Amino acid sequence: MSGAKNCPETPRQKMIGMMYLVLTAMLALNVSTDILKAFKLVDDSLHSTLSTTESHNRALMNDFRALRDENPQKNGEWYDKAAALTLQADSLFDYIQEMKYQIAVATDGDKNADPQARTIEGSDNRDAATRYALPDRGEKPGVVLKNKLVAYRDLLISLDPAKAEEFNTTFDVSDRPESGDKMISWEEQMFHDMPSGAAIVLMTKLQNDVRNAQNDMIQYLRNSTDAGDLRVNKLNAYVIPNANYVIRGGKYTAQIVLAAVDSTQRPEYYVEGQRINDNGIYEVTASTIGLRKYSGWISYQNPATGEMATLPFRSEYSVGEPAVTISNTDLNIMYRKYENKFAISVPGVSNDKIRVNVSGASVRQQGGIWVIVPNESAKTVSISVLAELDGKMQPMGTKDYRVKVLPAPGAYFKSGEAEYASDSKISRNAILNKNATVIASYGQDGLLDVPFKVTSFKVDVNGVVLESRSNKITQEQINRIEKLKMGSLVIIKDIRAESPSGERKVLTPILLTLN
Repeated sequence: MSGAKNCPETPRQKMIGMMYLVLTAMLALNVSTDILKAFKLVDDSLHSTLSTTESHNRALMNDFRALRDENPQKNGEWYDKAAALTLQADSLFDYIQEMKYQIAVATDGDKNADPQARTIEGSDNRDAATRYALPDRGEKPGVVLKNKLVAYRDLLISLDPAKAEEFNTTFDVSDRPESGDKMISWEEQMFHDMPSGAAIVLMTKLQNDVRNAQNDMIQYLRNSTDAGDLRVNKLNAYVIPNANYVIRGGKYTAQIVLAAVDSTQRPEYYVEGQRINDNGIYEVTASTIGLRKYSGWISYQNPATGEMATLPFRSEYSVGEPAVTISNTDLNIMYRKYENKFAISVPGVSNDKIRVNVSGASVRQQGGIWVIVPNESAKTVSISVLAELDGKMQPMGTKDYRVKVLPAPGAYFKSGEAEYASDSKISRNAILNKNATVIASYGQDGLLDVPFKVTSFKVDVNGVVLESRSNKITQEQINRIEKLKMGSLVIIKDIRAESPSGERKVLTPILLTLN
């Protein structure tokens, strides 16, 4: 599959491209608003072309889907790539469309903005695009758009590296010199001081580029489904082992095959000078530890000359002692009344052939994780792992863990998205938030993640103690705090929390200073 263009530009597309370049140059010269009207004509033409390309893309994908359903083994992989590309193209297209609408809103207002951003009343407005795409604070949609274009371009290049130069040109988002040594970013080129009407057209042009590249790539992927048909031009020898790691006492098994051979032939297989069975299956008992290398050759009849020929091969495998990997994904110890999660594996053995036994705890499997809950009286828990090897369960190893009481979490005052620990300064608005709560947490750096629920707490304001029987601050507490002056101390104490297992904890107080 070459990098040649699968969908050449039509005369109409070439004409639109020329108009786009000329009008962009005229805009740079601050030509009158008549030019903006001309940009509207270009936008209409771009939408016409866009509609045709989108229809073509849908038809291509429908045809591709039918090919996939007809022969999933041959065409499934290529269709999945085209589907993933289409998903990213749609996401990028929709993001550009939303930007166009938001610029229309910033220009004409919510009530007057065209939902499709096709008609812009204030098309000569040079401020709206800048304010929306390049705000002084927060996320800049113009920068987000650039990053999405880069991601889309990289996906295209990964699918067809031969067209990297073309895609890099089409989606060029690099900085460019403005004057002297000063560089101007791509997003500034697109949106800074750009009339709204012109910005809309520039983004419609981007949408066209997205859909045209999508069209080109879908056709390339569709053509790739035939790339392997009837194109065998050489023979290779392959060694396909069941596993490259064998436990002592187990068996190493490998399939030695001759690729692209005539099915009527029966090649001869040799390992270390000895002929093995006609199926090419090499099997040997692993008796010693370490790396084992072997070589051999396949003898076959050359279909072109009829003479016997050989192809060499080499391979290796490792033999190790029985071993098990046990890692506690939460802690280095176990906690009582807590679901301790463990990832347990044995090299070269699938999870369905592993058995885990524990003493002093209950155990259950949850997906690929083992959940272990120590008994209330247990001081240690022992984990033993067995694995099925050659049809027999063999012990792989045992490890002991100490059991400790689950520590109490910390207490935090939460207002909005902010969380205040003890000895924090807090604004009046934050502490008087009627939706504020007291929460229990092990903090961002904590190793545990147990959802304790605060059931009650008290607020001490200058010796007056008011209680809340939930995790929310009460109106009475708010009314009392509201009378305090700046620098006053608010004490939240007697904080009671309950774990999912019903275990109750009294948490340390929270001291907050009004700032």
